[in-house]
Amino acid sequence: MTDLEPWPLAFDLHDSRPLLVLIHAFPLDRRMWRWQAEPLSDAARILTVDLPGFGESAAPPASATLDEWADELENLLDDLVGGDPVVVGGLSMGGYVALRLAELHPERLEALILADTRAGADSEEGRAARDQAIFQVRRHGTPAVVEGLLPRLLSPEASPDVVAFAREIMLEQRPEVIAAALAAMRDRPDSSHILASIRVPTLVIVGDADTLTPPSEAEAMARALADSWLVKIPRAGHLANLEAPDQFNAAVAAFLQSL
Repeated sequence: MTDLEPWPLAFDLHDSRPLLVLIHAFPLDRRMWRWQAEPLSDAARILTVDLPGFGESAAPPASATLDEWADELENLLDDLVGGDPVVVGGLSMGGYVALRLAELHPERLEALILADTRAGADSEEGRAARDQAIFQVRRHGTPAVVEGLLPRLLSPEASPDVVAFAREIMLEQRPEVIAAALAAMRDRPDSSHILASIRVPTLVIVGDADTLTPPSEAEAMARALADSWLVKIPRAGHLANLEAPDQFNAAVAAFLQSL
């Protein structure tokens, strides 16, 4: 038997499903998409990402910006799929990053999902609250932020299991990363002006019990977008994907099937 040189094989990988990139909320990590990754895998290829410093990603410098995070995400996608457009979905802080990606790299988008988020920058009151949270986490560590924030992320109807799951992820985040993310969100630019220029289909989802980014914010974004779907999830709070995964997944799956 003669040894042969390997023969390079020509191939085509046939998979017409879109790639759905899911960007997590603050201060969680990619594990928050636990109840989305498998149920949505029939409709799309799913990529969940830890933003810089969260979960298993390397920590950013203290002066990191959301624009830099959007660029990092673009670099990752370029490595994975080249220039192919993808569906980008973000919840809360993840939505802020998705909007920065939409402005900085609009050619990357096949479609957009904005969940429980807002396009506007922080108000003066909001910036002051971020500063206070930075002070607390630097002085008292991660639990100081988690225990104050968690009741605002979930509705009073959230199950004990969902509360425990969210708390577990949040408590594992490093205080210096939480501080850097708070500063990045505090200093993020207003993205409201780009909504009218977004030409890809956009799904806007909001829990109707969300008090951090209430339904009025979602309605305003949907009105400003050229091609939008608006879905309100009854009795769900800010982390609507955790509180009402079936309704959240049904909205995303229907949106993906429409593309």
